[in-house]
Amino acid sequence: MRLLISFAALFLSVILLQLSSSGVGPLDVLSGTVLGFSNGQIGLLGSAHFLGFFIGCWWAPRLIGAVGHSRGFAVCTALGAIGLLAHMLIINPYAWAAMRVLTGLCIAGAYTVIEAWLQAKANNENRGRTLGIYRMVDTGSQVVAQLMIGLLAPASYVSYNLLALLCCAALLPLTLTRLKQPEAQGAPRLRPRLAWQLSPLAALGVVVAGLSSASFRMTGPLYGAQVGLQPDAIGLFLASVVLGGALAQWPAGWLADRYDRRWVLIWFSAASILACAVTIAVPTLGPIGIFSAAALFGATTFPIYSISAAHAHDWASDDQRIELSAALMFCFAAGAIVAPLATSALITAYGPAALFYFVSTAHIGLIVFGVVRMRRRAPSDTRQPYIWIPRTSFSVGRLFRRSDKDGPSP
Repeated sequence: MRLLISFAALFLSVILLQLSSSGVGPLDVLSGTVLGFSNGQIGLLGSAHFLGFFIGCWWAPRLIGAVGHSRGFAVCTALGAIGLLAHMLIINPYAWAAMRVLTGLCIAGAYTVIEAWLQAKANNENRGRTLGIYRMVDTGSQVVAQLMIGLLAPASYVSYNLLALLCCAALLPLTLTRLKQPEAQGAPRLRPRLAWQLSPLAALGVVVAGLSSASFRMTGPLYGAQVGLQPDAIGLFLASVVLGGALAQWPAGWLADRYDRRWVLIWFSAASILACAVTIAVPTLGPIGIFSAAALFGATTFPIYSISAAHAHDWASDDQRIELSAALMFCFAAGAIVAPLATSALITAYGPAALFYFVSTAHIGLIVFGVVRMRRRAPSDTRQPYIWIPRTSFSVGRLFRRSDKDGPSP
């Protein structure tokens, strides 16, 4: 409880940020549909978000080094609020794409500040509990944000103003906290090739994780609308995916720590293909069948990032881990930027089921590549423990790294 209270301000900021940023994606899809945007234009909004996210991951550590953590957080949240408030001032899909760049930048920059603060205050004795609470708060907020969709009217000033208010409110806990501001650390070097050099399979696995996650998050509401779900049901549909993905992290970690991670990755990809087939088949069974299939989809696709990251870290030296985390985030962002544009075009051409055919194709490619790599390379002699890694900032590797000066692990 003392630990929870000491980090309460940071966790409250996480909750408010997630309610704002995770709500804008599905709201944009529903609003774009009401306003007559094409599927391709709606997909562009999702890609713009991840482009902003990538820019924010790269820029935020440099901003913090120049103005400090609190001011850096204020800059990022202000940009996010501007992006939200401007939506109903300019009804144009390309202007909205520019606004989504700002909201993506906001979430990446704000999380960089929060994770730097957590990393500075956590030690080896409380690190596991701190990270566990952090992940629970982050995931729980994502679920609630999806459920909010049923309460937010599409293409409404009130809806976007509410999300902007939540974004602005995230400023208050962090700027009023009495926790000492951590010292600014240098930005990790961005070396995208490092992930491929250490483990080509892990690098491709992270790209496929980005393709799967972003295509569903950003065009999933479009799929839900086209199979007949109402806005409140679309919120449950999206929340089911997040909840299924969160619950699957523990069994995924148990498997990844006990068996060859390449086989675990291959079998999760195979399960993802099965989940896509089930999701395509169940719309005739009604909302309950759709929600159950969505939870299965989340359970099979969400752990792939962390399994791939654990496999990559098995081949890394200690001084490479932070840069490797940044390289893996780059690979994820690359897949996430491409996915919404591709899936929205496929949905236009072939119908809503094309979303899951796209994801299945990506996982088939990962399975084939995984089998080829297993024939060419023996498993690593060293194994790092599986960690459920949030995809939040390039600096996330620092948060999960133990420090020798903190003392022995419990």
